[in-house]
Amino acid sequence: MSRVVLVTGISRYLACRLAGRLSADPAIDRIIGVDTVPPARADLDLLGRTEFVRADIRNPLISRVISQAGVDTVVHASVTATPHGAGGRTPMKELNVIGTMQLLAACQNSDTVRRLVVKSSTAVYGTSPRDPAIFTEDMAAKALPRSGYAKDAVEVEGYLRGFSRRRPDVSVTLLRFANFVGPFIDTPLTRYFQLPVVPTVFGFDPRLQLLHENDAVEVLRQASTSDRPGTFNVAADGVLLLSQAIRRAGKRAVAVPAPAVQLVGRAVRRSGFVDFSPEQMQFLNFGRVVANDRLKDTFGYTPQFSTAAAFESFLTGRPVPPLVADSVLDTGAKLLATLLRTTPPPPAGAPASVTSIGSSRRLRHG
Repeated sequence: MSRVVLVTGISRYLACRLAGRLSADPAIDRIIGVDTVPPARADLDLLGRTEFVRADIRNPLISRVISQAGVDTVVHASVTATPHGAGGRTPMKELNVIGTMQLLAACQNSDTVRRLVVKSSTAVYGTSPRDPAIFTEDMAAKALPRSGYAKDAVEVEGYLRGFSRRRPDVSVTLLRFANFVGPFIDTPLTRYFQLPVVPTVFGFDPRLQLLHENDAVEVLRQASTSDRPGTFNVAADGVLLLSQAIRRAGKRAVAVPAPAVQLVGRAVRRSGFVDFSPEQMQFLNFGRVVANDRLKDTFGYTPQFSTAAAFESFLTGRPVPPLVADSVLDTGAKLLATLLRTTPPPPAGAPASVTSIGSSRRLRHG
């Protein structure tokens, strides 16, 4: 039997890496990558024998692509969290919501589609002070997301549930991914930790649960090549406090009063370096942790990287420049040592100046 896989959002990092892995599978006859823009030149070698089709999933013509190619597996990986990358919030919502509606309609009308994999996010659980310590797949948000990517993801999942009722013969896998990190992937969170000074919310130290990019691609690959129906939280074991992550990155945190968070968030977005949406700023208040037991026990995959190891891979593979250069710290330490050797001993009971050197070392090594 012919195996034809269609992957949406092929110009994006995860979809591109997924298509590359699928192209190495001899059991798959064709891999079709769909997007409105072609993949970057640097990614062409990674795609292997993937066929690129320039098509907009918001257009009903996507059904023609599916029918003419005889697609049996659809991987919807084009749902995006970055308004800037999509051309603004309005095009982002159209791509996420309207695009999903059209794609599901095309799958519903297809005689060949037998498997559907949809990339979603743990952002559907929302972020609020009333959240449980750990979300399971059967729990609902305590406060539904009211805007941005999280709201889009909630709507996407609603349309997917309707599709499942209308086409019970199609194996549907919904993957709720935690925040991605790694040596190569570029996300609002990885850019956040690359800021010269990292803003945090005064009085809050949220728990972060991450997922290494390699684990994300492998989960998508396994879901694309075998029937593993259901809804799964895809997140690594363990958590990091935001303060721990900032220290490990060698950064200096600046606590911002809660009333000024939105103002700071807008300023950061205007800078063009971090496309941090309001709901992502809210995430820095309370954090979010999900259970991954169903991923391990039912889906059959255990993430290879813990949250701490995934963050370390991000720091090692793409070093985050510290707030103060090592050369400046070394010069300061040498100057202080010289002053201590030439300065008369302090009076009895006075604090020793050597603590300044220790502080410099702590800042340097995080």
